[in-house]
Amino acid sequence: MRIVMVVAGVVLMALGLIWVLQGINVLPGSFMTGQMQWAVYGAIAFVVGLLLFVRGRRRI
Repeated sequence: MRIVMVVAGVVLMALGLIWVLQGINVLPGSFMTGQMQWAVYGAIAFVVGLLLFVRGRRRI
């Protein structure tokens, strides 16, 4: 289960970063480019991914 959480966290952080970059018009080429709502969604996805990653890496 920990491996799944770590992998899901990394994937969610990567997607969140892409969405942020598209939302703030740094990474062009999508319908999300220049749409601030995608930057917000990306930031939320990144934070959730980070939490999953940290939770999966924590030793009990």
